[in-house]
Amino acid sequence: MDLVLHVCDEYVLDSVWARLVPLNDPLADHHPHSFLAANASTMALRPQSAWPRDHVPRQLLSLIMVTLIGIHILYFIFAGLSFRFIFNHDMMRHPRFLKNQIKFEIISSLKAFPVMTLLTLPWFQAEVMGYSRLYDDVSEYGWLYLVLSVPFFFVFTDYLVYWVHRTLHHPILYKSIHKPHHKWLSAWCRFSCFPSIDMLSSVPTPFASHAFHPVDGYLQSVPYHLFIFLFPLHRCVYLGLFVFVNFWSILIHDSDMITGHPLEHVINGPAHHTLHHLYFTVNYGQYFTWADRAGGSYRQPESRLDPLLEVPKDKTL
Repeated sequence: MDLVLHVCDEYVLDSVWARLVPLNDPLADHHPHSFLAANASTMALRPQSAWPRDHVPRQLLSLIMVTLIGIHILYFIFAGLSFRFIFNHDMMRHPRFLKNQIKFEIISSLKAFPVMTLLTLPWFQAEVMGYSRLYDDVSEYGWLYLVLSVPFFFVFTDYLVYWVHRTLHHPILYKSIHKPHHKWLSAWCRFSCFPSIDMLSSVPTPFASHAFHPVDGYLQSVPYHLFIFLFPLHRCVYLGLFVFVNFWSILIHDSDMITGHPLEHVINGPAHHTLHHLYFTVNYGQYFTWADRAGGSYRQPESRLDPLLEVPKDKTL
């Protein structure tokens, strides 16, 4: 996030903050030394703010704004593309597909984003302040480490997400925190965002990928933030992985039940996650099947379990 914030400062936020808190603002907190250090390269070229780039209140407010804009862009682009090109639209004729369900999924996600952003803010702020182990120079750890850090990132976060996810299925936590996400693929349920509606739902779309209780979404994101405070990771690689994680979260919610491919026993894909929603206590992993196998919670996808089989034949054909 520090790389993203730097780019946003350079091209947008410096000008925004110069307008909001100009250098000659008598009400602003002045930090002349940090101001010179943070803005010396651009002082003569653009209007200046009394809040320099290293001013913590500015950083916090900027991070909130950038995170909210970014997650909305990622959500609507990836979920929209997945819905348009990957999601099987025949699933919308499933007997348990809700009227206006996509609208409910989107609203649930949008309600969660602000709180999730605030919960995540301390991690982003610590990263911006230089407490993480992100690095820029490839030669610092070498190309071999750069390459191997990617699978290590997935293995580490997958195992932690497995246990966070499994813990959220404990009866003490499930009803109040994790059930709102499973309502898109569960038995009779009451919509937490729409308490007046009781419906039967079992078929999510990609727009349900971020329809979490905010605490649920945050807890499952903790392993990704924790990684860069424990292990070195190239800054650009981390940014790319952050985008991929959001894409993968959307992809595995497309209700797809394609089976029989070579990686089926290794990769925890859409078919595995669909079974998780159908049976609740299986396939907690995010990327791989090994944690579920070790934890005794693995269930093999089978074509006979495909929810598409419950979709009525189109009589117009």
